[in-house]
Amino acid sequence: MKKVVLAYSGGLDTSYCLKYLKNEKGYEVHTVLINTGGFDEAELAAIEERAYDLGSAQHTTLTIVDKYYDKAIKYLIYGNVLKNNTYPLSVSAERVFQAMEAIKYAKSVGADAIAHGSTGAGNDQIRFDLIFQTIAPEIEIITPIRDLKLSRQEEVAYLQANGVEYSWEKAQYSINKGLWGTSVGGKETLTSNLPLPSEAYPSQLQREGEEKVTLHFEKGELVGINNKMDTPVKNIILLEKLASAFAIGRDMHVGDTIIGIKGRVGFEAAAPLIIIKAHHLLEKHTLGKWQQHWKEQLGNWYGMLFHEGQFLDPVMRNIETFLEDTQKTVNGTVTVALKPYHFTLDGIESDNDLMNTGFGQYGEMNNAWTADDAKGFIKILGNAQNIFSSVNKETYV
Repeated sequence: MKKVVLAYSGGLDTSYCLKYLKNEKGYEVHTVLINTGGFDEAELAAIEERAYDLGSAQHTTLTIVDKYYDKAIKYLIYGNVLKNNTYPLSVSAERVFQAMEAIKYAKSVGADAIAHGSTGAGNDQIRFDLIFQTIAPEIEIITPIRDLKLSRQEEVAYLQANGVEYSWEKAQYSINKGLWGTSVGGKETLTSNLPLPSEAYPSQLQREGEEKVTLHFEKGELVGINNKMDTPVKNIILLEKLASAFAIGRDMHVGDTIIGIKGRVGFEAAAPLIIIKAHHLLEKHTLGKWQQHWKEQLGNWYGMLFHEGQFLDPVMRNIETFLEDTQKTVNGTVTVALKPYHFTLDGIESDNDLMNTGFGQYGEMNNAWTADDAKGFIKILGNAQNIFSSVNKETYV
C-alpha cells in the first residue's frame, strides 16, 4: 500500500483530505501537525484523537516554535514587516515553515506522496508546493481540495456521508492560530464591504481602562516585559495574553495574491503589531537616517518574498544578514499603553538614543553650531537646485 503524509491541522480541509485519501484513493495516510505555536496540550491531544478517528495510520506532532522564531519571526521584527502596512504575515510565514518540516518528515518515513488541504484559489498552495518541489522533487504532491474544486459545503457533506459529524456552523469560519497571529476567513471576507462580526475573532474584550506595559529590547529582540526577563517566545506569548484581554490587534488585510487576484482576510495579532510598532519606534531613536531608509526597502522585499513562498531563495539569507547587522544599537525600553481595541506608544528610554540634547534640540536654540555655520550649510545644500533653476530659467510661479 502506498504511503502519503498529510500536513494535518484538524480543520475541515485537512479532515476531508484524510478521509478522501484513505477511502477513495486507498493510501496509508500518515498525518503530521507542525506546531508553530497557538495550540495548547489539550488542543493537540484533541487533534491527534480526531486524526485517528478519521483513519490516520500514524499521527505525529512536531513542535518547532523556537526554530520558527529564530529563523523567521526574529527577522520579521528586525524588518518591521507589515504586508501592505497592515498584516504581520501571521499565516504566510507559518505555512513556509510547516511546509519545510512536513516534507522533511515525509522523506524520513519514506512516503510516496505528500498532501495538503489548500484550495486552488489561494496563496497556501504555492507556499506548500514551492517548498515541497524544492526539497523533495521526487515525492508526488496530492491536493484533493484543489483538484476537485470543492466548496466548504461539499467537504462537510462528504464527511457527513462518511459517518463523520461536522457542523456546517463550525465550518463557516476558517481559523488559523499561531504564535505570530490568527487569521480569520469567512463569508464576509469574500466581499469588499462587510466586516467580520466581533464573535468571529478568537479574543473578546475583557478589560476596560488602560494598562501600561514596558517592553525591553536587546539588539532588536524582545527580551523582557515589565522588568521581567525571559525568552522572546515566552515574551510574545505573555504580551499576547495581556493585550488580547483588550481585544487589540483586529484588522482586515487586503492584498494582491500570488496568483494575481485580490484577497481579503481578517486577522487578530495583538503581540505582533505591538512588538513591530514598538521596535520601529525604538529604531527611529537609535538608527541613522540611511540605516532606516535601506531597512525599509529591504524589509519590504523580505516580507514580500516570504509572503509569496520564496523563503528558500538565497537572497533571503543576504537580507537577513543585513537586517541582523542593523540591530546592534536597537537597545532600550518602550512604554506601551493598552486600551480597549487599540494601543498607543508613550516613548522610549535607551543608552543608544540619538535624540541627545548635547547635540541640539529640534526647533530650539542652535547651541552646537553658529548662525554662520547654518547659513553656509544651507547655501551649499541649495547649490544644485539653484544652478538648475538659473540655467533653465525656472520661476516656480
